[in-house]
Amino acid sequence: MPYKNILLIDDDSEDILFFVEALSAVNKQAVCRTMLSPDRAWKELQVAEELPDIIFLDYNMPMVTGLEFIKRMQTVERLQQIEVIVLSTPPKEVMEPWLGRNNMAVKYISKPTSIEELQEILQSLL
Repeated sequence: MPYKNILLIDDDSEDILFFVEALSAVNKQAVCRTMLSPDRAWKELQVAEELPDIIFLDYNMPMVTGLEFIKRMQTVERLQQIEVIVLSTPPKEVMEPWLGRNNMAVKYISKPTSIEELQEILQSLL
């Protein structure tokens, strides 16, 4: 499925710039909306007429963690269909089993350290 409407939720503005730059190199047709606040993103998702095709979500955020955000999404039927990819700093080997134990059926990607690596990841996903 080609993803054209992407939402990135990350409390780090540098990580957001890094992601948007990598995405624009991979898919110029994609529209990426970014939000620094998971709480604000949650409020807007609940009333949005047009939902994102996919959400990239940082796990370690203040106020509302990635896990809490996903659990909220699971309570709203129309949001359950949105693919979520958790993109955060802990290693995949640590996070995937933890997400599984918490019944989170989402993909997990450790944040890459280079823009080229992120471009490769996005190319394979999008």
